[in-house]
Amino acid sequence: MEWEFDRVTYPRDFSRGAVTRLLTDRAEHGGWELDRVRITPDGTRRVVLRRRIIRAVRTA
Repeated sequence: MEWEFDRVTYPRDFSRGAVTRLLTDRAEHGGWELDRVRITPDGTRRVVLRRRIIRAVRTA
């Protein structure tokens, strides 16, 4: 199974609810799922999203 990763950074002035809405939107419309969230000491959120890479197999 292969994964594609996307790293997103949100500044500390984004509320928790705003970040949740943004990540939910990316999950619903882009097929991303949450892999990791790190909150730095200055309040910045570093988010790693992932989604499965689907390879087309030639049949004929």
